[in-house]
Amino acid sequence: MSNTTQEPKPYGEHHPHSDTKTKAIVNADAKLANPLRDIPYETLMNDVEVFAEERGLSHLLPELKKGALVAQDTDAYNKHDIFTDEDRKFLEDEINHKWRQTGTLYYTVILSSLAAAVQGMDEAVINGAQLFYPNQFGMDTSTSRGSWLLGLINSAPYLCCATLSCWLTHPLNQWLGRKKTIFITCLISFLTCIWSAVTNTWWHLFISRFFLGFGIGPKSATVPVYAAECAPAAIRGALVMMWQMWTAFGIGFGDLIDLVFYFIPDSGGIKGLNWRLMLASAGIPGLIVCLQVLWAPESPRWLIGKGRYEDAFNELCRLRFSPVQAARDLYYIHILLEAENELKMGRNRVVEMFTIPRNRNAAIASWIVMFGQQFCGLNVISYYSSNIFVQSGFSDTSALAATAGFGALNWLFALPAVFTIDTFGRRNLLLFTFPCMAACLLITGFSFWDTFREGRIAGVAIGIYLFAISYSPGEGPVPFTYSAEVFPLYIRDIGMSFATATTWFWNFVLSITWPSLLLAFKPQGAFGWYAAWCMILWFLILLFVRETKGKTLEELDQVFSVPARVHVLYGLRQVPYGVKKFILFQNPAPEELYQAEEESEEGRTAVMPETT
Repeated sequence: MSNTTQEPKPYGEHHPHSDTKTKAIVNADAKLANPLRDIPYETLMNDVEVFAEERGLSHLLPELKKGALVAQDTDAYNKHDIFTDEDRKFLEDEINHKWRQTGTLYYTVILSSLAAAVQGMDEAVINGAQLFYPNQFGMDTSTSRGSWLLGLINSAPYLCCATLSCWLTHPLNQWLGRKKTIFITCLISFLTCIWSAVTNTWWHLFISRFFLGFGIGPKSATVPVYAAECAPAAIRGALVMMWQMWTAFGIGFGDLIDLVFYFIPDSGGIKGLNWRLMLASAGIPGLIVCLQVLWAPESPRWLIGKGRYEDAFNELCRLRFSPVQAARDLYYIHILLEAENELKMGRNRVVEMFTIPRNRNAAIASWIVMFGQQFCGLNVISYYSSNIFVQSGFSDTSALAATAGFGALNWLFALPAVFTIDTFGRRNLLLFTFPCMAACLLITGFSFWDTFREGRIAGVAIGIYLFAISYSPGEGPVPFTYSAEVFPLYIRDIGMSFATATTWFWNFVLSITWPSLLLAFKPQGAFGWYAAWCMILWFLILLFVRETKGKTLEELDQVFSVPARVHVLYGLRQVPYGVKKFILFQNPAPEELYQAEEESEEGRTAVMPETT
């Protein structure tokens, strides 16, 4: 197979514009990319005047006119005399100093980060508690029944997320708004954590943790959307990344809390006070978010969707430095929502997500990375590392300390992903880190064959820690970022619901089956199972996951409209290319696959190469 650069394909051979339905999506995304594109000045000004009169915003007309011009062309403030020097300063600072934002916006960032940490703590505290509650509840985890009960209790929140709570996200947001949804879900997290701490039977603990899922599921889908809708475009992507990063922080902090409460003795006739405090402690940050969100702004986009334009403008004024910036975002969100609603009319969006090839290719790629986030084995360690370390020879306290080290590494190595995800690309990060994760899992599992205790402990700890280092910059942040960008705008909300339900369902499957898998296959076989899945996922990513780094909406339509068969063959050709480049240190010519089309007087030409 040759790795030389290919000639551009004839128009219509496998390009998106040969598909009528895909062409409609391309046109729709082009419109949604900037609905104000190509509107003449006089027409735009007349449209703004009509908008201001209809929405009762005539007192804001001068700001709205300037805002509409900047929404249409980011350099408009240098082309029109109606902008003051102060307007120009704020608009230039927005470009040159993108992290210079209002205190209210950073308050919102802190809220979002703390909500993510709540998510991580909800997931992590069970790790330490399971060292104690099985014995207290008469669960013999060395038997098949006991191992399944342990898995069922640990996985209860994710069963709720996959079957019920994730599907409540849309109605909750529609009825209550972003702020109230965050308030209610964090309140549920607080109450159910306290509830789980006062249970005295395994089935009662299962019920309380199942209801914890009503706090976890909708929150995981709402908070990133809320942060994105409040943030200016220049830092929006970084804020979406922060959700995953601070969830990792919450997991690490929850592991540390487990270690702190381990030493609490029973008191006042309360048996198992230490594990009860572990479970209850995860609710405290949720209570803090409940109090904090009361002073946060509501999502301007949600307010506009409800026709509350004056309220939306006031909230935007809290989030931006100048009224011109607020007016720009207000008018642009209004126009974008109108365009989206027009495109959604008469469409069965759920059906179109799977019947239109461009959408189906995106759904397949999103499913693979979301499934991979679970079946790479990360959450086996996140939920069961204390048991794994104890089984390898650690004492209980040493196991909890080692688990805290894993949580710290998981968070620290997620920090560089803010930069690497847009430097190396989503697909390349996954292709590089999955073989590393497979090797680390094999090191962990095979270390259990070492009959020398110190060697076994060292091998297990090294394998798990190296696994965290490999996971955090790749499969940690990529799935949610990737899924948020691959779907066309008109089905993006449905696509993200599909992606979120996918990850929570397989999270449930993984967490309920691990104790029984460990009992049946022993640690060597259980870790080998997930190492094998890492390599299977490497091939699935190679063949079906497309690169999205630095692509516009229109370019993403080109990328995902390449037929699956063509992309599979392209992925197979990358294997010998990779061997020559990275093993033999040769310099083979990269292959071009994604080719954007432009109309010209001489015909259509390929102008957007995507190299291996």
